[in-house]
Amino acid sequence: MGTRTRNFANNILSGGTIDGTDFLSGAVAAPNIANSSAVNVDSIPSISNVISPVAGDPPSPSLGDIWYNSVAKKLRYQGFGVASWATGGNLNTARGWVGSAGNKTAAVIFGGSINPYPTFTGATEEYDGSSWTSGTNAPSPLSGVGSTGVGLQTAALSFGANGAAVYTNNSAHYDGSSWTAGGNMNNTSRDRNGAGISTAALGANAYLPGSQATTASEEYDGSSWTTITATGSARYEGMGFGVQTSAIVCGGRNPPTSNLTAAEEWNGSSWTAITSLPQGTHKGQGAGTTTDGCVFGGVGSPFYPTYNYLNNKVDYDGSTWAISPATMATSRSYFGGDATTSSDIYAAGGSPTPYTSATEEFEPAAPLTKNFAND
Repeated sequence: MGTRTRNFANNILSGGTIDGTDFLSGAVAAPNIANSSAVNVDSIPSISNVISPVAGDPPSPSLGDIWYNSVAKKLRYQGFGVASWATGGNLNTARGWVGSAGNKTAAVIFGGSINPYPTFTGATEEYDGSSWTSGTNAPSPLSGVGSTGVGLQTAALSFGANGAAVYTNNSAHYDGSSWTAGGNMNNTSRDRNGAGISTAALGANAYLPGSQATTASEEYDGSSWTTITATGSARYEGMGFGVQTSAIVCGGRNPPTSNLTAAEEWNGSSWTAITSLPQGTHKGQGAGTTTDGCVFGGVGSPFYPTYNYLNNKVDYDGSTWAISPATMATSRSYFGGDATTSSDIYAAGGSPTPYTSATEEFEPAAPLTKNFAND
């Protein structure tokens, strides 16, 4: 490479750094204009007309902002860091097959099985973002396994379960301190795909007595259940997320040794097949909306006769699924986890047996200042 000629008032300093005093502006010496088509060019405007110089970094840059740090002499932009899972407080009682509601700073889990399986429990625990506190026990038969939960910590709904080997059509409301009976479902079942809130819930598909998966679906208005259009695929132990009038159900299994990838969207009146999951999954958790949702954990394929427990999060943007690079430290299924957004999720308890008491909280990628020279 030939000798480097310093132009623009010697803007390029030793070591390749840029002098920030005039931000790449100045005259171009005539001998350095080699292209005959540019014979009349003898100066250029400062780049600061396009990219603003800052004596440091802006106090609150927005995502996508670009600036020149005249102190560090670096061209910088506002991008994203890396998403991750953080360790939370342990459950008081390790368990699996639980119902759950809320988010990572205000969660509730209830029912399930404790060690050794199958010992059923009605124990309820609440989470404040750091520790779990025992609450009032869920009523029988919702104290069994396979209960579905939706809603918030102080306004949760539990429906369907397998208590002491007895399937139920019961539902119950939790107000943050006590349980009250809700309306009975039209189908006795467990392991439904749930979405919505405690006064406007959706329960799609289910596991019926006699080891049968169903397409039957119901809506709840806070007091009574109404049968709605059936889904296109029979399944149980799938994942659901969204609200009562705009929801997604996906994955699950049917028959018992076959995982599903199929996904469907509910618009309040009909179901439509959408892009399938990238991997067959059952008994994970779903959270978020139909345009910003996710499923996480579960049992992947192949899972029979050896279960393949998952620790990944799969995001949905309204048209496609993408596996997040952020993975949980604990691969698990049959655990508690929920949220109305895909960034406020948590995972607590779950299989493989012996059940774990571990809790993890998802930490979304935060805005991060980056240098162009490094990326």
